Amino acid sequence: MSQSEYRNWRVEYDLDQVCWLTIDRAGESTNSLSQEVMTELEEIVTRLEKKHPKGLVLQSGKKNSFIVGADVREFEQVKSIEEAEGFIRDVHRVFDRIEALPFPTAVLIDGYCLGGGVELALCFDYRIAANNDSTRLGFPEVKLGIYPGFGGSARSTRQMGGFQAMQIMLTGRMLRAYQAKGLGLVDQLVGPHGGLRWAGRNAVLKGRKSRRPGLAARLSNFGPVRKFLAGQMRKQTAAKANPAHYPAPFELIDAWEEYGDDPRKMLDQEARRVAKLINGDTSRGLRRVFRLMEQLKSHGKSSGFKARRVHVIGAGVMGGDIAAWCVLQGLEVTLQDREMKYIEPALQRAKKLFIKRLRTADRIAGAQSRLIADVEGSGAARADVIIEAIFENLEAKQELFKSLEKKVKASAILATNTSAIPLKDIASVLKKPTRLIGLHFFNPVARMPLVEVVYDEKTRPAEIERGSAFCNQINRFPLPVRSSPGFLVNRVLGQYMLKAFQIHRERKVPKEALDKAAERFGMPMGPVELADTVGLDVGLGVMNTLASEDAAEDAAVLKSFVDAGKLGKKTGEGFYKWKKGRAQKDSKALEGVNLDSLAEELMQPYFDECRACLADKIVEDRDAVDAGMIFGTGFAPFRGGPLNYLDSIAAENREQENE
Repeated sequence: MSQSEYRNWRVEYDLDQVCWLTIDRAGESTNSLSQEVMTELEEIVTRLEKKHPKGLVLQSGKKNSFIVGADVREFEQVKSIEEAEGFIRDVHRVFDRIEALPFPTAVLIDGYCLGGGVELALCFDYRIAANNDSTRLGFPEVKLGIYPGFGGSARSTRQMGGFQAMQIMLTGRMLRAYQAKGLGLVDQLVGPHGGLRWAGRNAVLKGRKSRRPGLAARLSNFGPVRKFLAGQMRKQTAAKANPAHYPAPFELIDAWEEYGDDPRKMLDQEARRVAKLINGDTSRGLRRVFRLMEQLKSHGKSSGFKARRVHVIGAGVMGGDIAAWCVLQGLEVTLQDREMKYIEPALQRAKKLFIKRLRTADRIAGAQSRLIADVEGSGAARADVIIEAIFENLEAKQELFKSLEKKVKASAILATNTSAIPLKDIASVLKKPTRLIGLHFFNPVARMPLVEVVYDEKTRPAEIERGSAFCNQINRFPLPVRSSPGFLVNRVLGQYMLKAFQIHRERKVPKEALDKAAERFGMPMGPVELADTVGLDVGLGVMNTLASEDAAEDAAVLKSFVDAGKLGKKTGEGFYKWKKGRAQKDSKALEGVNLDSLAEELMQPYFDECRACLADKIVEDRDAVDAGMIFGTGFAPFRGGPLNYLDSIAAENREQENE
């Protein structure tokens, strides 16, 4: 078998007659299991069944990437449940044949091994992973509205035990190599300096096989234990996801509860259930979210900009958290404020974040050493990116940038994190106003993935690209947004929250009911809780910038909270009282409230403002509006974005009229 026989695979034999099978998908930067890739794999398996090598080793031809799963793009070509089920059963047959090969097999994992990549690896006798920072294993399928369908639910529960495997599939979390080894998903680790190929050759020549899971892990798949665990999983999942909105994890739990002790029946359930989920509205919506995410990531790709040092001015909650996030991404950051007493709380918050994310003492210490208190602001002169995050006052920002322009490098990105002030007003004091951009982060920085890259008619296109490249560098999604009051996200959120305040004030509808109605619609949190989370002082600033005279009474209410020092979550009290990071809510406040009609009333100004932003060309197109609202406000992901949702409602109405 020569290398030229296949577009996406290389098949080679060494002197010991070990077959080295390399997946290297043509024309793609990563490997995924497309129909073409699977067709070629089936042909290779047929040949291996006829002429046995001494062993088979699977590896990737892509750097820092094994297989990232099925080709999600091909999901859109599926026209029916029957077609999807047929394809899944075809994959099952190929994977069963790989598992049944009558000679030793091993797989080498270096880089991302996700979804279908893990499922393929589970068909091999022995799994070896590179123990480095780039290797990750996991089942992210729930994020696409499905669950593992290429044998993952059957083989992972058999390999790791039901309890551990189900946790990984239900959460979609990714494992580092050493974590996968600890759970039994990986059999051997190889250090970061190589040796994978030698380890693979050694494994097949010695006929190594994966160990069975321990007794406790095996017992979790059987009888009353499985039934009990399934019930607990269902409760825990329901606390985080509405079954009506996100059916996939509940379908997985149901299948495991009923058939978890029979891998063949689990495979059959995969074909039936996953095929149905792929054709469902939730999966379509979540796949659209995936495509929108990829579109956002494409911004900045034409720029070669790469930062080493960042200087953040303003050590409040937002500035301090931006600094900490940049440090987590490997950058050196200087953090400036008027006095050290203002910087110290930010350093303490950063340390908690480092402990939570980095875990080991050496990595935590390394991160702390890269976050440097800088009262004098000397770091600005050396920084590649300067981000202003002081209070929302035009004159103060203008004065700051006027002084900064004299100090910073000509090649540095000069950015403001303003949440509402027009860019041109801040830039008007600069000698080169074309270099200023907005990098508008959202609170909490460590959880909100979007950054609005704000520009106006004078901004150089290269600066927009450089700003977008920086966002990608720190693992945030860049969304270019034309400067106008509130930009995109705050402009929409402002009208949404104002509506909630008005209903609460005028009709005395309990704040808990307003929040619950929004959550029932699919929002991650309600408008009142969101106002408390963002900060009532920030909300007041946005309202003063955006709102008309009609909002005067609601602005006065916010001002009374701010004047009393009740800023929301960060001070422990706002509309709600907060304890241990949670809003204290009265469950009885929901009684007698029609939550569905309340949700419609709440969401209407949200939708209206999204349409207005599109008409005003605040962003490029409809996709950009939807992406901004999903990743910037958490708009119900399963609905695929607000404009996509409105389109689907209109289509349903047309269908009903034609019936």
